[in-house]
Amino acid sequence: MSESRAPSPLGDFIRSHRERLTPEQAGLPGGSRRRAKGLRREEVAALCNISPTWLTWIEQGRTQSVSAATLAALAAALQLNRAERDYLFTLAGQKDPAESAPGASPQAQEALAQATANISSPAYVLDALWFVPAWNQAAAQLFDGWLNTEHSSKNLLHFMFLQPLARTLVEDWPTRARRMVAEFRAEISARRDERAIQSLIEEMRQQSDDFDTLWQQQDVQGREGGERVFNHATHGRLRYQQLTLRLANAPELKLVMLL
Repeated sequence: MSESRAPSPLGDFIRSHRERLTPEQAGLPGGSRRRAKGLRREEVAALCNISPTWLTWIEQGRTQSVSAATLAALAAALQLNRAERDYLFTLAGQKDPAESAPGASPQAQEALAQATANISSPAYVLDALWFVPAWNQAAAQLFDGWLNTEHSSKNLLHFMFLQPLARTLVEDWPTRARRMVAEFRAEISARRDERAIQSLIEEMRQQSDDFDTLWQQQDVQGREGGERVFNHATHGRLRYQQLTLRLANAPELKLVMLL
């Protein structure tokens, strides 16, 4: 009688994809007397540089602790696509280290820049460090003195805390500034140990006492929509509803629209 085991969604997923991958697809010799369906455990283990016993335990649900490095190796060996890889890491309760790769692809940035240019209301793009790589003409007019100025830093935190313009343009600046820091803390939570993130935070804390004070408050808040009000030097008081969208294949990029 075979030994019963508890269901293992992670193990079942790995085994299913192991069994559907042929040796030829994996770059391995097939052999004429092959009985195994798909790849053998030993073959996948060798491709991942782990022991066959450890892979057996993973597939049988006999361990709840699978490292991100092992999951990444399994994803590569099993030739998982993006959605399958995301599902694998979700099942294991792990963060995919590939998501921490800095920067989006040039193709994703270009596509988002083109989409932004075709929006009639103010719109701009934010990257993982809250730099603004693209914006449309309406945004340049709204943020006159920032986005349309060649020598200013195109970073939203720099603008909010280091440029005097922000305190007059953004209505109720103290509330918006507090919320912005809380949103930034929430967004970088999974990447807080990256050097680029730490450098930006340290720079902001050194150059802005307001940012330093707010950062020490440890507030965390999700990025939500809602009303945004600006006191424009030329057009007077302007009210918008903010909407933020993310690219499915480049989640580090955000399209911010003021409608």
